[in-house]
Amino acid sequence: MGHFVVSPATHPTACGRYSASFAVHRAKDSSQRRRRVFRFDTTFASREAARIFAVTQGWVQTCISPAAAFQ
Repeated sequence: MGHFVVSPATHPTACGRYSASFAVHRAKDSSQRRRRVFRFDTTFASREAARIFAVTQGWVQTCISPAAAFQ
């Protein structure tokens, strides 16, 4: 994704579904001190669906409004 590194993640919920999140940081910032984590309330029936959602949201966040990722 160019200037940013996006790390998607999935998490099992208590009801057996999965939630999605992703972390984003600048590719040139090796210390990763300025990492931003986005978590979502939506749950998914499968881990793969949650991962696809996290990847897509990470792409949208960094490509459409990259400056907003670190505000």
